[in-house]
Formats: sequence, structure tokens, C-alpha cells
Amino acid sequence: MKLDGYTRLVAVVANPIKHSISPFIHNSAFEATTTNGAYVAWEIEAAELEVTVANIRRYQMFGINLSMPYKEQVIPYLDELSDEARLIGAVNTVVNENGNLIGYNTDGKGFFKSLPSFTITGKKMTLLGGGGAAKSILAQAILDGVSQISIFVRSISMEKTGTYLDKLQEQTGFKVDLYALEDVSELQARIAESDLLVNATSVGMDGQSSPVPVSIVLPETLLVADIIYKPFETPFLKWARSQGNPAINGLGMLLYQAAEAFQLWTGKEMPTEEIWQSLTEKYQ
Repeated sequence: MKLDGYTRLVAVVANPIKHSISPFIHNSAFEATTTNGAYVAWEIEAAELEVTVANIRRYQMFGINLSMPYKEQVIPYLDELSDEARLIGAVNTVVNENGNLIGYNTDGKGFFKSLPSFTITGKKMTLLGGGGAAKSILAQAILDGVSQISIFVRSISMEKTGTYLDKLQEQTGFKVDLYALEDVSELQARIAESDLLVNATSVGMDGQSSPVPVSIVLPETLLVADIIYKPFETPFLKWARSQGNPAINGLGMLLYQAAEAFQLWTGKEMPTEEIWQSLTEKYQ
């Protein structure tokens, strides 16, 4: 990669962020598409967020990515929000359009793109968790015409999630059904009539735990997805595969949300297959 006076920067902004694999993904894409860009990681304190966003204009950057804890905090410093960013209430990609800063959230799009030969339109989904990833998947599913969504969260999070879902219904007219994760018979009933089951919690990152009891029986045609990619196969995915169900981890979501962002910045398509190869070698 050749750096010169015309190189345009992109940064991922978060805390902590040094272990991010986004620089690897995007710099590979810059190189493969011969785009004069460089992608770096900036670990900043909250007090520096406003000036960091101002620097996008100052240095004529392509834009930035944001990760925890700045996806919501960045919103007041932007000029515009895309539909999905407004619904989710969080931004993971900022695009600099001639000094106009537009906030997008590519997580949900990336998630659905990672599911091979599956379209959410007209389908039923059961979603575990109510955090940022869950919200992005939820909002995108509604924008894509999902027919029904059941969301399960721990009973201590019911109130907070309920408030968000009420707001979402006001904005979209779509009613999401909310249940407690502890209610196993309800969980079984909802899963039994779903086309897609998604773990959007961090349960399973330890390689030991699973968000659902192993007593749950999965319908034959159900597609199972986990947003976790480290470990490559979580106990949840292993359990789904043992019942004969197709199961997808979160590495594709990571790659395709990056591809969406790359296209927004450069107008070019990221060569995902090429990069997917190196990613699976890295993480399998």
C-alpha cells in the first residue's frame, strides 16, 4: 500500500479498540480495489469525541467507524442520520459527504447479508438479547419486511427493552413481542414457529455457556445464527448443529457490515470473498 499526499484516512474510534480486526479488513480492501486510503484505530476518551468527529472534516477523511462506547454518544455531532441509525439510536459508520457528516448503522444489513440464501422478508424471527446488536438486527428486519418478531431478554432487562420497543412501534407501526428469557415454555413455543433464531447476547464468548437450555427442540428448517465469532463455534451453535440445523457464526456479520461501510465511503464494492478467506484462516 502506497501512502502519499492524496491518501485519505478512515479510523475506528472506540475504547478499547487496539485489538480490532477492522484495520485488517479495510486495509485489505483498499489494497485490493487500489483505493488510496488507510484505516487506523483510535482509542480515545469520551471528552475527545467531539473534536475527533470535527477532524473528519478538517482532514477530509472518508469517515469513521464507531464501536463501544461511542455509537450513541456520537449522534449529537452529526449532520444527518440514515433511517436505520435513527431507529436503532446508534451509529457505527460516519460518512463524510463534502463536509456533511451522515451517520449510518451497517450492523443489521451486515448481519442479514451474512446469512446464505436466506431472506427475512415475510419470515418469523426469534431474537435473544436486547443490546446494541439486537437493536440493529431488529430495526433492519422491520425495514426488510419481517412478518413477526419475538424477543427474549432477561427479566431484569424487560422494562428497558419494553421502552425501546414502544418507541420503535411509534416510529414503524411494527409491534415486537417481548418475553422473559427465563420463560422456557414460551421460548420453546416461539422457536417452534420461527424461521430464524438469533443469539444477539454475549453468552457463549467464554466457550462454555449457552443462552438457551439444551432441552429446547428446534424445528427442522430453522436457521440458527450467533453474533459471536470468537470462539468460532459457540456452545449454542454446536447444540444447534447437533440437532441437524444450519448454524452461522458472527464472522460474516463483521465482514459484511464492514463491506457496507466501505461502499458508503468509497462507492466501491469490497472484495468480500478474498477477505473472507484470510479471516477464516485467522479465526478458525
